[in-house]
Amino acid sequence: MCYFEIVITGYSNKSDTFAAFFRNIMSNLLAEDLVKMAELENEKKAVKAIAVESAIEGFDWESFETDAVSGSREELEKMYNETLSTISEKEVIDGTVIAMNKREVVINIGYKSDGIVSRNEFRYNPELKVGDKVEVFVESQEDKKGQLVLSHKKARALRSWDRVNEALEKDEVIKGYIKCRTKGGMIVDVFGIEAFLPGSQIDVKPIRDYDVFVGKTMEFKVVKINPEFKNVVVSHKALIEAELEQQKKEIISKLEKGQVLEGTVKNITSYGVFIDLGGVDGLIHITDLSWGRVSHPEEIVQLDQKLNVVILDFDDEKKRIALGLKQLTAHPWDALDANLKVGDIVKGKVVVMADYGAFVEIAPGVEGLIHVSEMSWSQHLRSAQDFLKVGEEVEAIILTLDRDERKMSLGIKQLKPDPWDNIEEKYPVNSRHTAKVRNFTNFGVFVEIEEGIDGLIHISDLSWTKKIKHPAEFTNIGDDIEVVVLEIDKENRRLSLGHKQLEENPWDVFETIFTVDSIHEGTIVDIFDKGAVIALPYGVEGFATPRHLVKEDGTQAKAEEKLAFKVIEFNKAAKRIILSHSRIFEDERKSEEQAAKAEQAKAAASTKKNVKKLKDNLEKTTLGDISELAALKDQMEADEK
Repeated sequence: MCYFEIVITGYSNKSDTFAAFFRNIMSNLLAEDLVKMAELENEKKAVKAIAVESAIEGFDWESFETDAVSGSREELEKMYNETLSTISEKEVIDGTVIAMNKREVVINIGYKSDGIVSRNEFRYNPELKVGDKVEVFVESQEDKKGQLVLSHKKARALRSWDRVNEALEKDEVIKGYIKCRTKGGMIVDVFGIEAFLPGSQIDVKPIRDYDVFVGKTMEFKVVKINPEFKNVVVSHKALIEAELEQQKKEIISKLEKGQVLEGTVKNITSYGVFIDLGGVDGLIHITDLSWGRVSHPEEIVQLDQKLNVVILDFDDEKKRIALGLKQLTAHPWDALDANLKVGDIVKGKVVVMADYGAFVEIAPGVEGLIHVSEMSWSQHLRSAQDFLKVGEEVEAIILTLDRDERKMSLGIKQLKPDPWDNIEEKYPVNSRHTAKVRNFTNFGVFVEIEEGIDGLIHISDLSWTKKIKHPAEFTNIGDDIEVVVLEIDKENRRLSLGHKQLEENPWDVFETIFTVDSIHEGTIVDIFDKGAVIALPYGVEGFATPRHLVKEDGTQAKAEEKLAFKVIEFNKAAKRIILSHSRIFEDERKSEEQAAKAEQAKAAASTKKNVKKLKDNLEKTTLGDISELAALKDQMEADEK
């Protein structure tokens, strides 16, 4: 018995009142303890009185009166020693419960005094009663008060590992006290050892609330022992699995395909529902829950719900049972309106989206596919997500209907008129419109004038003057661009469009400006292996080969350099202007050389003429003509000068 002294401090009236109240409570508690101690003492006195009375009855009074003692001293000592057990400290012995209350248990081990053990050491065994045999550890034969000191907890701890190992070897059923909950399971007191009970080993069915087991004493089997780490794993599930296994065999032996049974929803997963059929589990796959689309089984069933299921298949060896729920109702396609036909308009909800289309449920379990090509009259590639979303209510027209194959195709673009039906009236040739750039290719730009009306602007029809290598140089995807309808191909749903045709052809004017041999100032904007592009006035561009880019000093012209260029070729049809810088000084040299040659030819002709004249005169020369010869000589010299 323990007594506590409590000192209450305080200076206010309220504190004094509380202190008095608390002292009153403690006095009552102390009184109750004293009463219980008195009762226990009376029990001990009664036991002693009975013993004394027995001894008195067998006492030899005549020998006592005559001062004669019956028997020798040795005999008396032997009798005394036989009456009391000989015990040793620090050993485990068996004792008997002779009395107990809410706090303590009195145990008799055959010693001169009884031992008292705290009731908490028997918490694992709430069924403990007077007369039960228990094992105790003798800590001390006498304490300061002469009391025998025993411990049940230590006794269990000393023998616990032997008992645990024995239980594992013999596959015995043992009892354990569930102390508390831990991560993944429970802590169980087994023979004084803290063993681990995994959550999966509590029961054959999943446990949702572990706390209800705390404080309970249950039967277990030892399934694993790790001596190195002093770990013990127990299982309650193993006790009932054998029984359930026999039940499963009996149940499976009676199963038949198509049989309808009642079961309880045991567990719900993302892929299906486990049903307890009364000792054996079956699985309803998510696809067998409903004829319609099911995102998660929780949409159809709930935990602990009772429902009828049909057996689809089972495996005797692996004890797998496939169950179905939707099979208990007629297929929705069989109940589909018989008057429904191709061309009818139906309403439904989008249940599944894919890149290639959308599945629309027009009735529970009846779906039709709207292909992405049937969502819009537009011919350029798009994703189905651009038109519809899951959960959206839509109207569609039936395109195909196959009741035998249970397939249906739908369309929504058919609910709108085909824009190509009156294309000539709406977009006649030479009409101007605003289009949106949708895509690029190396040869042109794809644009959309309206939903379903697409056209192509060829790269050559983008500009009159610029040489465009790729459409990205001219415009951007998503931009608006002005176009002119050049040609309509209604059969193939194609429009040929142009952009440069918005303006008059400037080459009609360029023909009069950039005449052959005319010289213009230009800037080299790009140089590559085959030549260079030269920017000319009025936004037009020309081309010069490398040999026509040689300057007068023999060096090659460079990019961004401004030079004079001569037009050596002008092709209006091909929109091509061929230029040359070197031709300018080359032609000047040729002109000078030609002038020199002409001068030489003229001089040679004059000399020839004079020589001939001289010869003619010599034939008829006389002494009187000497003066004429002199004059002729003077004339020839003057001509040479």
